[in-house]
Parts: sequence; structure tokens; C-alpha cells
Amino acid sequence: MLSWQWKAFQELTVDELYAVLALRQEVFVVEQRSLYLDADGLDPKAGHLLAFEGTGPESFLAAYLRILPPGVKHVEEASLGRVVTSPRARGRGLGRELTERGLARLEALYPRADIRISAQEYLIAFYSSLGFVTQGDVYDEDGIPHIEMLRRARG
Repeated sequence: MLSWQWKAFQELTVDELYAVLALRQEVFVVEQRSLYLDADGLDPKAGHLLAFEGTGPESFLAAYLRILPPGVKHVEEASLGRVVTSPRARGRGLGRELTERGLARLEALYPRADIRISAQEYLIAFYSSLGFVTQGDVYDEDGIPHIEMLRRARG
């Protein structure tokens, strides 16, 4: 059973923030072997979606993403990023549910804003299935091929 929670940065408990940072480092830095500064200054301006699995001491952060309003990361568009599923929770379609929840929240908060992401190249088909189209050429971001993708506002 998953417990989904939207939180502003200031609402995150110390334990929740620790779980978020640990999961992001586990996947983006260690698993993907990408050396980069995860603390990019955007977390305090973001909305955070956390999905915890289990209860009590056995609970763990199964999935996470952050959303950013227009004008924070991109001049006009809203954004979502740091989309991550725990290795312990993969293979159940959780990444799709996580991303769909993030997109729904962005559309509810900013109905007239396009959504721009920096997607890992191997995820083009996944994000395309959610209405994103590629923009420009593939580029290197922290040692991993990425591409800009855009989803037009539906409002």
C-alpha cells in the first residue's frame, strides 16, 4: 500500500528530506554513476511528491518527484524533474503513476503553462506517451544523454 503526499519544501520533515536525498543519490549518483551536485537550490521553490510504501520502521520512499512553477527553472514553462523510483519498487508501473500525478498537479496549479523537462534520452518513448515532444538535439547532462521535451498546455 502506497501513501502519496504532496508537500512544500518547508513541510518536509527531517526524515522525509533525508529519504528524498538518499533515494536521489542512490539512483542518480550511485546507480547511474553520474557525479553532479544534487542540491541545486531549486528544492525550496518546488512542490514535492512522495510515495511511501509500508508503515512503521519497514516503510521506505518508493517514488519521488518535484515540480517547479513557471519562471523558476524555465522562463515561461513549468517543470517536473528528479523523477525517481526506488530499485525496491520497480516493475509495477509506479513511474507512470508518479509522473501522471505530477503532471496532473502542474495542470491544476498552472493550467495555461506548458511543461518542459530535461529527459534522459532512453526515456523519450515513455515521455512521448504522456504527451511530450522532443525539442532540439540530445546533449550531455552530467555524463548522461538528455533531451529537452515539451508538453503543451491543455487549458
